[in-house]
Amino acid sequence: MAGPERTFVDTNVLLYAHDASEVMKQPIARAALETLWRDRAGVLSTQVLQELYVAATRKLRQPLSRDEAREIVELYATWPVITIDPPVILAATRVEEDAQVSSWDALILTAARLSGATRLLTEDLQHGREIDGVRLENPFATLSTTPPASSRPIPAGSRKADTPRQ
Repeated sequence: MAGPERTFVDTNVLLYAHDASEVMKQPIARAALETLWRDRAGVLSTQVLQELYVAATRKLRQPLSRDEAREIVELYATWPVITIDPPVILAATRVEEDAQVSSWDALILTAARLSGATRLLTEDLQHGREIDGVRLENPFATLSTTPPASSRPIPAGSRKADTPRQ
């Protein structure tokens, strides 16, 4: 019998689990993470941990204190963590080109593949798509009929695809 499916978790899912203002998404994110904790199946990258800290202390409606955010990062750092180093960055440039995704999302996808994950929990990429053997799953897909961010045109003046994700 196969063990639990190794799952890479994107920053947005972690952030929603700790954002009290997200009354619809928080319980979904928490349930997904609780399953991964129980099954010891969650995987992250250094990029995700860094983005989590920055977003938790600067982007939430009620930002966390730096101490709270550090504690959360320390907690998730007990999971297997893929280090984003030059070979990972170079591999991601190929994924960016081949899959037509932002460089930041390509780093996430590359780290997920290198970790051995077969699925990636994220709301940033097209739900159901598979890239390099990693299935993209949006745990919040049932909440809205709005297309995923990657399939909508980027409005003028908004975040460009090659700016850091936060």
